[in-house]
Amino acid sequence: MASNVLGNGEFSFDNKRRTGLPKIQTQKTDDENVVCHDDSATPVKAQTLDELHSLQKKKSAPTTPIKSPHVFGVAVSEEERQKQQLQSISASLASLTRETGPKVVKGDPARQAETPKVQHPVHHHPTPTLNVSDSGLKFTHILYNLSPAELYEQAIKYEKGSFITSSGALATLSGAKTGRSPRDKRVVRDETTEDDLWWGKGSPNIEMDEQTFLINRERAVDYLCSLEKVFVNDQFLNWDPNNRIKVRIVSARAYHSLFMHNMCIRPTPEELEDFGTPDFTIYNAGQFPCNRYTHYMTSSTSIDINLARREMVILGTQYAGEMKKGLFGVMHYLMPKRNILSLHSGCNMGKEGDVALFFGLSGTGKTTLSTDHNRYLIGDDEHCWSEHGVSNIEGGCYAKCIDLSREKEPDIWNAIKFGTVLENVVFEDHTREVDYTDKSVTENTRAAYPIEYIPNAKIPCVGPHPKNVILLACDAFGVLPPVSKLNLAQTMYHFISGYTALVAGTEDGIKEPTATFSACFGAAFIMLHPTKYAAMLAEKMQKHGATGWLVNTGWSGGSYGSGSRIKLAYTRKIIDAIHSGALLNAEYKKTEVFGLEIPTALEGVPSEILDPANTWPDKKAHKDTLLKLGGLFRKNFEVFTNYKIGTDGNLTKEILAAGPTF
Repeated sequence: MASNVLGNGEFSFDNKRRTGLPKIQTQKTDDENVVCHDDSATPVKAQTLDELHSLQKKKSAPTTPIKSPHVFGVAVSEEERQKQQLQSISASLASLTRETGPKVVKGDPARQAETPKVQHPVHHHPTPTLNVSDSGLKFTHILYNLSPAELYEQAIKYEKGSFITSSGALATLSGAKTGRSPRDKRVVRDETTEDDLWWGKGSPNIEMDEQTFLINRERAVDYLCSLEKVFVNDQFLNWDPNNRIKVRIVSARAYHSLFMHNMCIRPTPEELEDFGTPDFTIYNAGQFPCNRYTHYMTSSTSIDINLARREMVILGTQYAGEMKKGLFGVMHYLMPKRNILSLHSGCNMGKEGDVALFFGLSGTGKTTLSTDHNRYLIGDDEHCWSEHGVSNIEGGCYAKCIDLSREKEPDIWNAIKFGTVLENVVFEDHTREVDYTDKSVTENTRAAYPIEYIPNAKIPCVGPHPKNVILLACDAFGVLPPVSKLNLAQTMYHFISGYTALVAGTEDGIKEPTATFSACFGAAFIMLHPTKYAAMLAEKMQKHGATGWLVNTGWSGGSYGSGSRIKLAYTRKIIDAIHSGALLNAEYKKTEVFGLEIPTALEGVPSEILDPANTWPDKKAHKDTLLKLGGLFRKNFEVFTNYKIGTDGNLTKEILAAGPTF
């Protein structure tokens, strides 16, 4: 193959001759030194690698842009606004005994060009005073509302056990505590809470006095102020703009800061500019233990809430869920005072605007059933129901990861990416692939991610008044129907009961159902007596025409071990029929003992399983088990019978009558 040079300097190949490689000739130019593709550039101005690195980032720490730099009509400079912001944070970290906060500066000390200089007064008589300590001579660097990328850097550099997984999520360890410590949670009992809160038998509120709280607060603040740097998040709770709460979280770990960045509602730069004084503050000094000799302390862990001071102190546990649920408890106190019902529930909305609430304890399918590709997700865990409708309290999701798979939970699987926090998971050392089946650290592995990571999330996370209230129970006794329509009193009864039945294992391998009751499907977090939340629920359901449903996702045809679990496909058909309104038009009959209204037929679901009595081969065993469960319900409800709902207490009698009778 030969080439022929054309007159214009181009060339062509002669395909007839194949005598070797062609000699390629190109058009010559006058300037032999011209480079065809000149990618040279002016050399960088930096003289050292440190200077070069300093050019890589535009700013050493995030700042809030000023669009309307005026306070009360007076122009405020960026420098003055920053000063006011730091004064606010310093005030949050103030010691109650010294009545002053630390000297604070913004930014990572590792990135500071030089240590800030302070002019100290000259003392002619250098006599030491009691109110001066070494901590008063140092700066505390404030890492304020850092971005996820910056928090990744902080975690990887300074927190042992932090790694980037193959999906881009940040894997972290929560230390010795891998779950909440409910027995170490305390609430200050004072004139503010004495009459409002639920105290005594069955209550999650364990009391402490204000003096003890202040001792623990001082311990936490002193620890945080002794650090070279702390993380500060200013964020919101509740997507309803009329009733949102401003929260400030002060923490020592980047992991905690990123977790709360995901779980709370993230302010816009403009909202952050006008944030002002927070409504509630968390001091997370979880790496530092409480003093076990302090009154009311039973371990080195203490989670303390003071509703009068609007503060929460965490000592002795690094489990991030304490912050999330602590704030949920605060909302359970603050919102009902505004006649807003706080709910431990999932919530989604159909394309026609019909909203459904999902209540259920662990293992009942609340997350699975509230996540529906045909409906919008308003939230997965915490909500408010006000005169405007429903709103999500949070800005993110906190999903269980144990045995997570792409096939079963594709939305959660895909949400575990850059920005997501993975707690206590196990991963392959080289590839960083997470093994979600591995329980080596804990079974309570979790993922915390912004709700925007769910494709069908409704942003903002608000919706109209609910049309359906769905109570989920995984009944391992196998006697509750797959679906029951509840009247108002029954809805209140089962809402207060908060029932599910777990399967507990024993050493000899015998397994039997164990009934679990959690008032309002979240007893660990409620502040007021359960009947108060139930009365508010009934009032709102009645006012807005919502229907109550009890859905059993557990066993049929016998208890665990003899019967079989109701197929998820059947449960989804039931939920679809609730959403569409088809179940409202079905024919119903009443069951014995619990007096539940059950449909006689439902498209896509075998008619025989709709009534549990039909599916048990041993009818006597069915009746005995039904009576046993009814007795457990009645015994559990005894703690609530002394509370009157309404002025005359008649509603209390109606609720009791809505329970099992035999």
